[in-house]
Amino acid sequence: MRRLIVNADDFGLTAGVNRAIVEAHEHGIVTSFTLMANAQASAEAASLTRSLASRQARFSIGCHVVLLDGEPVLPAASVPTLLESAAQNGKYQFRSGLNGFATAAFRNKLNPAEIEAEASAQIERLQAMGLQLSHFDSHKHAHMLPAVLRPLLRAARKRGIPAVRNPFGQLWPVGLRHLLRARKLWFRLAELNVLRNFTANFRSEVEAHGLRTTDGSLAVLFTGSLDLELFAAIVDNIPEGTWEFVCHPGYNDVALGKVRTRLRESRAQELALLTSPEAKDILQRRGVELISYQEL
Repeated sequence: MRRLIVNADDFGLTAGVNRAIVEAHEHGIVTSFTLMANAQASAEAASLTRSLASRQARFSIGCHVVLLDGEPVLPAASVPTLLESAAQNGKYQFRSGLNGFATAAFRNKLNPAEIEAEASAQIERLQAMGLQLSHFDSHKHAHMLPAVLRPLLRAARKRGIPAVRNPFGQLWPVGLRHLLRARKLWFRLAELNVLRNFTANFRSEVEAHGLRTTDGSLAVLFTGSLDLELFAAIVDNIPEGTWEFVCHPGYNDVALGKVRTRLRESRAQELALLTSPEAKDILQRRGVELISYQEL
C-alpha cells in the first residue's frame, strides 16, 4: 500500500498564497497545510481554515515553525541567539539563510530553551485562533538539525501535537536526466546528502518523544522546479508506506514580491500542477491513496 499526504507549506505568507492553497485543496490534490504563526496573512489563513472545518472538509492543519527568514513571536530579548546581530528598520529578524542558521546550530550557538520557547509561542498563537493542530514542520526544514529537532519535539509534545514531518527521504527518486536539466539542483543535492546522516537520529528522537511521523518526504530536492513530468517520475518511484509530498503553491503577485522568498514563479506553476486533472489521474493510475495527517 502506498499512501500520500500532500502538504502545502507557507500558509499565511500572503493572501495570494492562502488563496492558492485553499484552491489546491478544494480543486486539487492538497490534503494538508502548515500555517505560519507570524506572517502578514496568518489571521486570514486561520479564518479560512475554520471555514473549511465548518464545511467538514477532509484536511489537516499544522504549524509551520519559523526560525529563520521571519520575525519572532516572542520579544527579541527572549530569543537573542536566534536573531540577526542587528535590527533592520527597528525590528529584529531571524537569520536570513539556512547555511548561517545550520552553522550556528553545529557550533552550539543556538539556545535550545529559546528554540522551545519560540516554537511554543507560535504553536500557542495558532491554537488560540481555534485551530486543532495535527502536526508540525519547519521553515526550510530546519528541524533536520538535531540541535533544533529536540526542543521542537518538546514544544510539540507539551502542547498536544501528535505528529511531525519526516524531512528525510529518497534524495534521488528520479532519473539522471531530470537532474541534468536543472543543474542548480546539484548544490542542493549535495547539501541534503550531508543532512541525511541525521536520519537515524530523527527517528529515534521522534519515537522517544512519543510523536508520529511518515516514512519520509518527497520532492524536497525539487522545490522550485516541479512540473508534471517530474511529478509523474516522483510518483512512479514512491515506495510502499506512507509518504509526504511537500509543495508550495501560490500566486506570484505584488504582495509576494514584498516578502523574502526565493519561490515566486514556481508557486504559480505548482498551483497549476496540483489542480490539474493529470496529477489526479497519475495518482489514481499508480494506486496511490491520498490521506491527511489526521489519518496518519
